[in-house]
Amino acid sequence: MAVPERSAVPDSVAVPDSVADPAREEPGEDPMATGPPVEPHELRPQRKLRLWQLAPIVILGALGSLMFAFPLAFEPGGSSGAMVSMLGFLLCGCAAGWGVMAARRVGHTWPGLPARGSGRRPDWRVVLCYAVVLCTLVVLAVWRIDRLRH
Repeated sequence: MAVPERSAVPDSVAVPDSVADPAREEPGEDPMATGPPVEPHELRPQRKLRLWQLAPIVILGALGSLMFAFPLAFEPGGSSGAMVSMLGFLLCGCAAGWGVMAARRVGHTWPGLPARGSGRRPDWRVVLCYAVVLCTLVVLAVWRIDRLRH
C-alpha cells in the first residue's frame, strides 16, 4: 500500500506564487524587494547606566559621606568618632570605585584619557594629575580623621 506524498508546507499556509514556484518569477525582479524598506537596527542594547545599577552606588556613597561628615562636624569625645569617620571614608571610596567601574563598563572614560579599546596610550601628565588629586584628597581626609583622636 502506497502512502500519499505530503508537501513540506501545510495547505492552510498561504504561499505567494512567486515563492512557491521560482519559474514564475520575472527575470529582473527581486522577490525580497517587493516589501516595505527595512530599517537596520542595532541588536545590542544601548550602553547606559540604568537606575537599578546606579541606586546602590549612590546609596552607599551617601551613607559613607554622612558617616564621614558627622563625626568631623560635631567631634564627639573618644575614639568612636574617628572609627566611624574612617569607616565612612572607606565606604565613600568603595562607592567611588564601584561607580568608576560601572561607568567604564558602559564606555565612559575620564576626561583626558583615551577610550577603552582604542589602542592609544594615556598621556602621563593626565594620569599624574589624577594621581596627585586623589592622593591629596586621601591625605587630607586621613589627616582630619587623625585630628579627631587628639
